[in-house]
Amino acid sequence: MPVEAVTAPGGIATEATTRAPKQTMDSEVFMHLLVTQLRNQDPSSPMDTNEMIAQTTQLASMEQLTAMAKMDEENFSLQMRIAAAALIGQTVTYTNDEGVSVTGTAKSVSYAAGVPTVNINGEDVLLDRISGVVDGEAAQTPDVPNAPAATA
Repeated sequence: MPVEAVTAPGGIATEATTRAPKQTMDSEVFMHLLVTQLRNQDPSSPMDTNEMIAQTTQLASMEQLTAMAKMDEENFSLQMRIAAAALIGQTVTYTNDEGVSVTGTAKSVSYAAGVPTVNINGEDVLLDRISGVVDGEAAQTPDVPNAPAATA
């Protein structure tokens, strides 16, 4: 719907603003609905106090669930960052765009994108594309069967 400029009595043109509808139900929308319900209730049959308490409890529960979901998202992001940082110096394997398995040493980590990227042999690889990790020392020392144990 196009919005036309409106000329005020003093000759100043102003634009009418349109309000975008909310796509999610938050506490503001919930409270607005509750207040509207109270304003428009039938005076001969007012809202039951138990029903009002139940709706207020639902609001509190919704706010807590929203806060927990946000916290879970932040925790997952932090876990990805920690996991990516722990890969530095490790020998890792990932599958490149051609479908070939590549092994190399993780040199650095970048948190610029939504998913951390690990620099492996000069190639930036998304953390979720890494398919394996080998300890740096284990990768340098080959397993030799029946080899004598090293003594200090």
